[in-house]
Amino acid sequence: MSIPRKQARRAALLDHLARTLFAQDRDYAEQAVNDALSTVHEDHAALRRHLVEGGFLVRTRDGSSYRRATGGPTG
Repeated sequence: MSIPRKQARRAALLDHLARTLFAQDRDYAEQAVNDALSTVHEDHAALRRHLVEGGFLVRTRDGSSYRRATGGPTG
C-alpha cells in the first residue's frame, strides 16, 4: 500500500486507519502506534505524522502518548 498524494484520498485512508487501529478514549505509547501502523505500511513515521497533522490522532506535548481525536475528523 502507498500513501496517497491527493489530499481527499489521503484523508479517507487516515480516517479509516484511525477508526480501525485506535480505540476511542484510550492512550497509546508511541511504540504501540508505530507497531499498529507498521502492519499497513513500512513508513509508520510518515503515517503517524499525517495522522497527527490531519487531526486524526492527538499527541501529548512531550510526544510520549497518542489518542484518537474526538470532535475532529474521526470524532
